[in-house]
Amino acid sequence: MKLTIGWLYPTKMNIYGDRGNVISLAQRARWRGIEADVREVGIGEPIPTEVDVLFFGGGQDQEQIAVADDLAGDKGASLKAMVEDGAALLSVCGGYQLLGHEYRPHVGEPLAGIGLFDLESVAGPERFIGNVVVESEWGELVGFENHSGLTHLAAGQAPMGKVKVGRGNNGRDGTEGARHKNAIGCYLHGSLLPKNPAVTDWLLAAALERRHGTSDLAPLDDALETAARRSASARAVATR
Repeated sequence: MKLTIGWLYPTKMNIYGDRGNVISLAQRARWRGIEADVREVGIGEPIPTEVDVLFFGGGQDQEQIAVADDLAGDKGASLKAMVEDGAALLSVCGGYQLLGHEYRPHVGEPLAGIGLFDLESVAGPERFIGNVVVESEWGELVGFENHSGLTHLAAGQAPMGKVKVGRGNNGRDGTEGARHKNAIGCYLHGSLLPKNPAVTDWLLAAALERRHGTSDLAPLDDALETAARRSASARAVATR
């Protein structure tokens, strides 16, 4: 079997170790004998129709301006249509913000998002930096946040999880991230997937189901990943 991973804007939206998410997706597929083809998608390039799972990382405000402009029109519409059709997606920080309705930076005009998630984000006066622990349907997740964006979910928008340690979407309502179908958005750098293999496998299973009609994944020995997650969680709790 084969899966195609679409890495959106790797030269523009790739900070705080986000490329580790692409490496994790590809490696956990290959360990199971699944061929993983990584396609980088830059500004001015269409998203290949054969993509099964997408990653959209974080970037600075200047990069977000260029990316928001590139997503306007057909490209953003095709990305949204792929998720509605069952494609899996992980977005982090700046990518997460641009998948909502709008992001308002500190300086300049608001940036229109594609409206995949029912949320809006605005640059806030405080920067949230530190370890994060989140309760989610995949169990306890760990990561590292570094953002000033304040994201507010609409009433019907499901979060990715509830914050145990850290600030989350906005530092007030206890939510972290958002989920729609097989798409997740969040503020968890670190990178997220290597220490949280349950999420990686959920994305891969969704991609396999869409492409091959099966979501069966052979089990892997996650002893190292589990130890890393427990260590990060304990450190986060001790230093909060």
